[in-house]
Amino acid sequence: MSWSLACPGHFSLVCHICTALTYYLFLPVYAAEWLLGVYMPEPEDPRRTPQGVSYADLKHFVNADGQHLFCRYWEPEATPRALVFVAHGAGEHSGPYDEIGQTLKEQSLLVFAHDHVGHGQSEGDRMNIKDFQVFVRDSLQHIDLMKGRHPDLPIFIIGHSMGGAISILTACARPSDFAGVALIAPMVRMNPESATPFKVFLAKVANHIVPSLTLGLIKSKWISRDQTQVEAYDTDELIYHGGVRVSFAMQMIGASERIERVIPAITWPFLLLHGDVDKLCDIGGSQMMFDKAPSTDKKIKVYDGAYHALHHELPETAASVLKEVTGWISERLPASPSQGS
Repeated sequence: MSWSLACPGHFSLVCHICTALTYYLFLPVYAAEWLLGVYMPEPEDPRRTPQGVSYADLKHFVNADGQHLFCRYWEPEATPRALVFVAHGAGEHSGPYDEIGQTLKEQSLLVFAHDHVGHGQSEGDRMNIKDFQVFVRDSLQHIDLMKGRHPDLPIFIIGHSMGGAISILTACARPSDFAGVALIAPMVRMNPESATPFKVFLAKVANHIVPSLTLGLIKSKWISRDQTQVEAYDTDELIYHGGVRVSFAMQMIGASERIERVIPAITWPFLLLHGDVDKLCDIGGSQMMFDKAPSTDKKIKVYDGAYHALHHELPETAASVLKEVTGWISERLPASPSQGS
């Protein structure tokens, strides 16, 4: 006897009943996923982080390419006054932003972040991306998920290094959606000393021939003047310590070129913080953005002698950066009911 895909004879009614029950039993689940943007993994979902932890046990969302991105949330006990998305830099992950998250949480701000594709506890080939726009797309997706849960709250972005470039392009994609962007040593343009026209030409040629070729390491000694922070960076197993591929470098160059083109159209509020001894992201890019962006609400602060990761710099500098970012965001929040009209 062979079975048909159709439901013959007296089994037809049973099939219709089963179909209806399945639809009405699982419709609430599908609706919850669609409305809340929450991915509900199957009980036997085999997907795991690069470190071997099941995503079923971690906060995450699934991007448009089906990749699982690990998330962190700093949620205040009181009703949040605003949403703050944090975009981390190249090779690192969202964990080192815990102090920023905790500090803003105490100000009744709901802070959220994820590890970018190919970073930290998210899926994807380590520090390798087909298109820089994927970082922007994923950031907008995460922001939309949180915006869906808190539709009436203003949204801010904090971005560091490569995360600064992601933040700029994210805000430019939807300029009316954001109340402000705080940029800590952002990658606005490539360092003219390391990215000379000849070197860029060679990189483009190499990208066509051997895109996996590595150009060198991110030197941790230039992260901070605080050796404790440098050691923490070196021993953090979630940070990528390998070489930067030429294909990834080309995506960074492309992103910086995009940013230079959109700067003349930036009207949203922004804060720029940069160390004048930063050898990883050119301070000239921040100065160019400040000078050329037509925004009427913009501020730049330069830290003398400081290196790249200002939020992990010497204690006095790090404290100043945290105070600067917190104060800048607070000044742009709508008055809370307790403050009166």
